[in-house]
Amino acid sequence: MPLLRDPGHKEMVSCLEDIASSAPVPNAIIVISAHWEEQVPTITAGKIPPLIYDYYGFPDDSYKIQYPCRGDPDLADEVHRLLISSEIGAALDDSRGFDHGLFVPLKIMYPEANIPCIQLSLVNTLDPNQHIAIGRALRKLCRENILVIGSGFSFHNLEAFFAVDTSESRRLNHAFEKWLMKVCSSRDYSEEERTEMLVHWSKAEGAHYCHPREEHLLPLHVCYGVAESPCSESFRVTIMNKESSMYVW
Repeated sequence: MPLLRDPGHKEMVSCLEDIASSAPVPNAIIVISAHWEEQVPTITAGKIPPLIYDYYGFPDDSYKIQYPCRGDPDLADEVHRLLISSEIGAALDDSRGFDHGLFVPLKIMYPEANIPCIQLSLVNTLDPNQHIAIGRALRKLCRENILVIGSGFSFHNLEAFFAVDTSESRRLNHAFEKWLMKVCSSRDYSEEERTEMLVHWSKAEGAHYCHPREEHLLPLHVCYGVAESPCSESFRVTIMNKESSMYVW
């Protein structure tokens, strides 16, 4: 919908454009997508991955979107080696394409599609600790100027998007966003404390309302594992009438 100029995604588009314009252009991009789960973290390894239109019921134009970026098999191999050396079972997939967790944000941020990309899956256990550990393994990347994107959503309750907005739903949405912003941004926490809070995110007020299932939150855990520090920038955005946020390290 953001690529089809849906007004409910206007702030999202502007925020992603601003983030891309304010940072150095990366040499390659790793995207952790909320839309791919495997038994072990799996990395796309093809040279020219096709696009996967992994959604249904949208306008015809949404199935004609193109984003012809190259893959990066060498970077995929390095990520695979780092995970294995960190005693995290991992796999390469040279046939899987890029899902909309990759091509939607990148078509907004880097529309020329001239930066090689790889995609990294979630693990289907959806264990927060495991995803933070995956991020820690990526911290040892040898190649420089690699952008790591956690492509998820700080609010992902599909039923709530189409339900009547109430004072209670707004309260729960606001409570979780306030908690997440503080956890990711505050310098008052040690990294042990921050990790503990992210691992036990479901105890936060509004957590289960905002995330009936946690797959859209866990890409953030991978990014935190890479940085293991408070974020350097945060952004509040309204998307489809819901409070949400983005974080940059």
